[in-house]
Formats: sequence, C-alpha cells, structure tokens
Amino acid sequence: MPDFDKLDKAIHEKGRLSIMTLLATRMAWSFQDLKAELSMSDGNLITHLRTLHKLGLVAVTKEIRDRPQTSYALTEKGRSAFQEYLRVLEQIVKAGRK
Repeated sequence: MPDFDKLDKAIHEKGRLSIMTLLATRMAWSFQDLKAELSMSDGNLITHLRTLHKLGLVAVTKEIRDRPQTSYALTEKGRSAFQEYLRVLEQIVKAGRK
C-alpha cells in the first residue's frame, strides 16, 4: 500500500499543483500567462506563488520591458520535489488499479 503521507502537502493543493505542473512544462511562465492558463484571480494566483516561493520551489524574476513583467520558474529544489510528488502519485494510481 502506498504511503499517502509522502504526498507533498504544499504541492498537493489543487492551485499549487496546477502551477507546478505548468512550470514543469517550460523554462518560465509570466504571471499573466499563468493567470490566463489557470483562470485564477490575481489574488489567488499570487498567494499560491508566494507560498511556493517561500518554500524554495519557485524562483521569481522581475524585468522591466515595455512595462514591468514578473515571471516564475521551478527551482532545482522545486523540480526535484515535483518529480518526487509524481513518483508517489504514480504509486497510488498503480495501487488503485490492482
């Protein structure tokens, strides 16, 4: 039986799982692109991103182009944590299919 306690609670929350999944697909995502893709409010998205940033899972880059732009990317720690999360989730799925 899989150990459900090994699921990272910080990643497992639906909003943060959505963010981590998108960040795993590219080098970086702008705040506006994440917002559009996830259909989250500014407040909800920034709250989840701050949580992930404080845990060291997500890096933040602020640039000024035509206007200020903030982008987000997985850190090495974040990429490793997400891969481990997926590994545990796969074990759970396999157990559920038996």
